[in-house]
Amino acid sequence: METESEPYVRLSTLRQLHQVVADLNTARSLADTLQTVADGVVAGLNYQLACVNLVRPDGDLVVAAFAGDPAAEALITGRVGSRDAWERRLTMAVPWGDLRFIPHTEGWVLMDDDVPQWHTDGPAPRFEDEWHPHDRLYAPMYASGTGRELLGVISVDRPRNGRHPGPWGQEALQMYASQSAIAISNARLRSNMQRALVRLEREQQALRASEESFRQAFEYAPSGMAIAELGGDQHGRLLRTNDALCRLLGRPASVMRRYSFADLVHPEDIGTLLRTSAEGGRAELRLGRRDGTYVWVSLRNSVVADTADGPRFLLTHVEDIEERKRHELQLAHRASHDALTGLPNSAELRSRLSARICERPAHGGAYQGPGPDAGFGHGPDPLPAGYDGGYEYGHEHEHGFGFEPAGGGAYDHHVHTVAPTGGDTDDGTKGLAVLFCDLDGFKSINDRFGHHTGDAVLIEVARRLTTGVRDGDTVARLGGDEFVVLADGLGSADAADLAVRLRNAIIPPIRVDGRAVRVGASFGIGWAECGMSVEEVLNSADQRMYVEKRSRAKVHRRAG
Repeated sequence: METESEPYVRLSTLRQLHQVVADLNTARSLADTLQTVADGVVAGLNYQLACVNLVRPDGDLVVAAFAGDPAAEALITGRVGSRDAWERRLTMAVPWGDLRFIPHTEGWVLMDDDVPQWHTDGPAPRFEDEWHPHDRLYAPMYASGTGRELLGVISVDRPRNGRHPGPWGQEALQMYASQSAIAISNARLRSNMQRALVRLEREQQALRASEESFRQAFEYAPSGMAIAELGGDQHGRLLRTNDALCRLLGRPASVMRRYSFADLVHPEDIGTLLRTSAEGGRAELRLGRRDGTYVWVSLRNSVVADTADGPRFLLTHVEDIEERKRHELQLAHRASHDALTGLPNSAELRSRLSARICERPAHGGAYQGPGPDAGFGHGPDPLPAGYDGGYEYGHEHEHGFGFEPAGGGAYDHHVHTVAPTGGDTDDGTKGLAVLFCDLDGFKSINDRFGHHTGDAVLIEVARRLTTGVRDGDTVARLGGDEFVVLADGLGSADAADLAVRLRNAIIPPIRVDGRAVRVGASFGIGWAECGMSVEEVLNSADQRMYVEKRSRAKVHRRAG
């Protein structure tokens, strides 16, 4: 099993990927951007070697940047490979989405072309997905738009884990190549804009030609551009916007001149906009569209002068990053949720529990641990007479858990979580109930009918559990056939009733591929309380569940 499937590894990789993508926008020149692209592969994507091959004006590709091995860098940097040879490699390679992979078994395709390459030595692979020294993996970079113009190719080698990248690693490299293409396009655009601005300031005799060059670069830029007032009573008012920005915000240029960015920014992002410095400032925030929705953009500001001694203006480059933000949210969701059921996973469950409890007991003294007398669990009841095996599925949905961690100091503004103290007797205290659910009979279903049926049962149980709780409660899959329900504001009797309702929701037959199967459920009820650790809370509910499961087994033996 790949370590990439572990949630904490995904979160760590996501943080590294987010950082190296952010670094792409800090480079000040095209050369710096290309080197940052290569360095980012080594620093953030766990490859030991990376090479950036850039398309030249004549169509051939030159090795423009290298990272990971100074000797290899000295050997091939600046060397050129023909466009035909590159097209042949990309065409004959195995497609992994937008990536292209040439295994060492097909290395003969690399022998007769002029593409610059380095050679590494090493043992033959010991297992199927182990990386071979002659394996080659390419990430083409395409310009944004419908034409998919090739800007260059990122070559990577020697993954640090010694394996072929799995789906997560492939998606990360593919996303990085896409962001690198945007950064390279933006670096070229900034370079063109800077040259135009220099001509405007220094070449008075060619002023009209320079103004036309600037106008075309501004108007036909693929991303949004705006010129705004700098200083005075009208500071920030938009004087001119290009067609790309008007399309992005759904507003005509004549209407845009009525606004400043402060009028268009999302209320929650106004502070970010104000903190952005005028010269060289950059921020990621949301701007309002005409239809009332908001779009994530990256703003980069620079100061320009109309003439050598004329008034200064603010030139703002607006890049649409909605897709990247959406992708980041999707990746974060995958890292915190179970891939099979879509429920919050173990890490997310512990995070939500941790947000509700602190280390200081709510009523003084150390946590002693309540007695294991709140368990519930019974096997499936006999099928009712006349049952025909049918079952109608409802709509699957996920319940969130609307808790926010305490702000300020360790206990500032923290509302302590307390637990009922009356055992089975409801003493009127409302607390955060933790229901630990273990399925009865699930292993036999897995053994008898296979994992496909077992997975279908887990998905249906997850649906029934989420349907049986309130909005705001949490249903999480702890692992295997174990689930945990967090329900706030319950007393002892409420928690017992909830456990009975959920058990009754689980035991009806589940139809999988025309076959009706049944599982039971054992519930243990624990309570989260300040002064307890997350593990203590879960272990308390877990122990109660097993006590109830064992006591029920004894009852069955006596009855027999």
